[in-house]
Amino acid sequence: MTWRQVVPGMADSFRVLVYDRRGHSRSERPATQGSLDEDADDLARLLEALDLAPAHVVASSLGGNIALRLAARRPDLFLSLTCHEPPLWGVLVDDPESQAMLAQGARSREAVRVRLVEGDHEGAARQFVDEIAFGPGAWDNQLPAEVKATMIRNAPTFLDEIQDPTQLTIDEDSLAGLAVPVRLTQGSESPPLFPRVIDRLEPLIPHVVRETIPGVAHVPHLTDAAVYVEATKRALEAVPRR
Repeated sequence: MTWRQVVPGMADSFRVLVYDRRGHSRSERPATQGSLDEDADDLARLLEALDLAPAHVVASSLGGNIALRLAARRPDLFLSLTCHEPPLWGVLVDDPESQAMLAQGARSREAVRVRLVEGDHEGAARQFVDEIAFGPGAWDNQLPAEVKATMIRNAPTFLDEIQDPTQLTIDEDSLAGLAVPVRLTQGSESPPLFPRVIDRLEPLIPHVVRETIPGVAHVPHLTDAAVYVEATKRALEAVPRR
């Protein structure tokens, strides 16, 4: 459970729920092709079944793509939404300055996909971390052994996600009507494509604030939990409760 480190710091101010998405860790792994829309539906059902809505939803990376989709469809489930560096590369397709990085990312994702198909789950996880999400050397120098083991176990679901053609896109028109307070965060040490995505998302969302968290990169809830908790609590405590 990659959010375990933030739970103690958040739980002294909030009721905290963390969960494993479908196909991850302790959740079941269906044999059929999944989708981010399916993941969004799962989150909606979970919030409703546990009577937690409206809730502050905090998401990172691909979880941000999922949560933004759900917030556009079901704003009644949200008090606020915090997204750290959603990889919505689709919003950059017409940005000339991003094309080389997008092309390199596509080549890396294809190489990871091939490794997964061949059953090289550890090699795929390492390549994803070092070439796509974090940067060179991150697999060896930044991630705890437990997190690396979890990524290797969950690698079959990553193949499923790569094969979802909508995973890195969003209906931009839906963001214009997003009636939820949204906080977009980025790390000062993250790869440059992530802030470029936020550059494009920020003017599309009506109720949005943007924050750079100093000294962190793409997964601060794993690598810099105390810093991430402090920044997140400060922001959530300032949101009026409906």
